[in-house]
Amino acid sequence: MPEDTREPAAQSLPDAAPGAIAAPPLQRVSTAYLVWLAVAAFGGSLAMMVPLSYSLALRIDEIAPGREELLGFVTGSAQFTYLALSPLIGLWSDRLRSRFGRRTPFMAAGALLGLVAMGGIALAGNVLLVGLFWVIGMAGWSVAGQAIQNLQADRVPEEQRGRVSALTGVAVQVAPVLGIGIAYAFASNELLVFMVPAAVGVALMLLLPVFKPEGDSRALVGAGAHVTVKGLITSYGFNPRKYPDFGWNWLGRFIFFMGLYFNTTFSTFFYAQRLDLPVKEVAGVLAVIGIIGVAAAAGGAVAGGFLSDKLQRRKLFALIGAGIFVAGAVTEAFAYSLPQLIAGMVLMQLAIAVFATVDQAIAFAVLPDRAQAGRYLAVVAFAQKIPSAIAPLIAPFIITVGAGGGDKNYTLLYLCGAVFALAGGLVIATKIKSVR
Repeated sequence: MPEDTREPAAQSLPDAAPGAIAAPPLQRVSTAYLVWLAVAAFGGSLAMMVPLSYSLALRIDEIAPGREELLGFVTGSAQFTYLALSPLIGLWSDRLRSRFGRRTPFMAAGALLGLVAMGGIALAGNVLLVGLFWVIGMAGWSVAGQAIQNLQADRVPEEQRGRVSALTGVAVQVAPVLGIGIAYAFASNELLVFMVPAAVGVALMLLLPVFKPEGDSRALVGAGAHVTVKGLITSYGFNPRKYPDFGWNWLGRFIFFMGLYFNTTFSTFFYAQRLDLPVKEVAGVLAVIGIIGVAAAAGGAVAGGFLSDKLQRRKLFALIGAGIFVAGAVTEAFAYSLPQLIAGMVLMQLAIAVFATVDQAIAFAVLPDRAQAGRYLAVVAFAQKIPSAIAPLIAPFIITVGAGGGDKNYTLLYLCGAVFALAGGLVIATKIKSVR
């Protein structure tokens, strides 16, 4: 059967009743649409992950040398702030009546807000200002990234969800690697270290609505579909008894990402300590390791996405991803040479790609109401955002346990990450019933 190259269009629906919200039609989308989704995801990941992976650590090391624990407090505070805002943004996105669609205005506004905030971080003269601007930047990048995910839930049918998760998964894995290389090329200029990756990311995100416009959302959203106080309060949660598979997937995802963020938040400082390098020189090492890990990430995304589509088995691949993560985390925990660190990072890149690709497809499959994808995907995002806020706040205490001299206990931190990741994979594999 030939692929339908037409995109589902909001304009083809009858006008929504007052106060009602409808979901766009699900039909096979073209390969070009999947590619532009992946390009947008690439841009969003590049813009947000370069500061998290490198440039924020570099800026804090310049302002407060030897105070690496401040990175955890800065990133954790930003995550908590966005957690408080995300349900409101999700509800607003679901109900937005616009000629540009429900998701596109949020993507554009979030991307531009993030770009402005990066300039603020580069020019900030103290850690407090760095933290304030990162709160703004994190909110902007997160809003843009969530809009891209909402479009996937709105438009991509079940039989293509593994494929689109694979493409976006590869994009998300590759983007930070190339982004750190870009930042390193401008390492002598603090402003360009932040602004160039952000500008590239914004440009790539905005190509999606340029080439594949979302369409008018006024046919989907009734004129009376407003955000209410009651709706906002209830949007922060869901009924796990009514939607048990959604609940189990949320819990498994939460536990897995706790392990992931234990093992990634301090990676710049971790490599500097294990390789006895100044923090500023770690970017080159991260870029080399990351480039090697790109092939592993691509292979993991293909295995998790395309094969899970073909075999119609999602949970098995989620468990496999968790198991590989354990192997990588243990390898990293006891690594003191570059070859060992490369081996551990390659395994972790492979694992993250497999798990994230499949779990994203599972999340789309178990959504309680696709017409309110923005609301429920904001709840799904809690399972990743809460760990990204909590783990950086807990990790500084873990790395000081038994630490001697100036060295931190990264071995214990990485082993804790391995335990959490395995537990998360087991929850998804054993508890979800409606997805194979």
